[in-house]
Amino acid sequence: MYRISARQILLLALMSALVAAGAVLTFDRYGTRLLQPRSDAAFTESAPAGITSPSVASDEQNNIEVYKVLSPGVVFITSTSTQPGDLFFDEQEREGSGSGSIIDQQGHILTNYHVIEGAQKLTVSFGGDKSYPARVVGADPDTDLAVIQVSAPDEQLTVVPFGDSDRLVVGQKVLAIGNPFGLARTLSTGVISGLQRPIRARNGRQIEGAIQTDASINPGNSGGPLLDSSGRMIGINSQILSPAGGSVGVGFAVPINIAKRVVPQLVKNGAVVRPKLGISSFDVRNLQVRLPVSDGVMIYQLDPNGAAAAAGLHGVQQTGDGELILGDIITSIDGEKVADKDDLFRVLDKHQIGDTVQVEILRDGRRTNVPVRLTPDRRGGVRR
Repeated sequence: MYRISARQILLLALMSALVAAGAVLTFDRYGTRLLQPRSDAAFTESAPAGITSPSVASDEQNNIEVYKVLSPGVVFITSTSTQPGDLFFDEQEREGSGSGSIIDQQGHILTNYHVIEGAQKLTVSFGGDKSYPARVVGADPDTDLAVIQVSAPDEQLTVVPFGDSDRLVVGQKVLAIGNPFGLARTLSTGVISGLQRPIRARNGRQIEGAIQTDASINPGNSGGPLLDSSGRMIGINSQILSPAGGSVGVGFAVPINIAKRVVPQLVKNGAVVRPKLGISSFDVRNLQVRLPVSDGVMIYQLDPNGAAAAAGLHGVQQTGDGELILGDIITSIDGEKVADKDDLFRVLDKHQIGDTVQVEILRDGRRTNVPVRLTPDRRGGVRR
């Protein structure tokens, strides 16, 4: 058994907290600066009418047609929250803004979670002076996606069709429409600069396979569509990488195929219910303790009602003389290597609630496989 003192485990906890805090500060400074009708209905994926085939149209003509056809489906979202007052100041209202895309004739709008996070009031503008109240239908902090709904006349609801982000190639032309700095329905163009870029949501969860683009994205573009030259949404503009806070040609969009998996659950349930083990954990590589493995996820605590506890996995335990026995170290699941918590979440997201997975652990210097039946993770849902 691998033992460390109580003093050492406290030091490890402090170091882990500092690492997490540093990651959040780095993300805030250099990361994001902006950034179906019914649950059983199919997404609109056909190319919109009114756009000439990009193979025969000039680049200028394509820009003009995509903007003319799709910009009415891009809305300006304003969120309002109230900050409590104190002895010196009355409570104050704070406003934020972002973009969103109409995705059906029922007024559902796809946007980023960070655009509506903490909002006590939401309004949507389709251009001009008139705005409409909106409500949050569902939100998923892990993918930075949210769905809101507005009651507006049918003639205001121009649906932005979905494309296929799995078929993208580097160098492909893209167009972004959004509301940077409050300037309504601004068009910028560029190319796909990279694919499969890992980015992080505000809660620290890794978003797999983000699209990198050099199309100008600025504060206020968050939640707006990244479109292909046929006018189909292939991503949701979410973040820019910019030490100075402005666009430097490195922007990131959440792939639309992630939204295809998430949106139906948000519309139906208000949240995405994912399978979980029911543990809190540390990445082995961040622990300053000699261990028999350099990668893996060490279980720190167990949810007593969770899947891991039911399967007999162990967290950190304290002996009668005050020493701490390290928890089980997860090294793989169903044969897929688990080097850190990002790997753990990625592997679990491939499974369904109720699935039984084979979890390989290191305990007392020996590797063993433990069958674990996955239970639901209901964190982060929003229904108003």
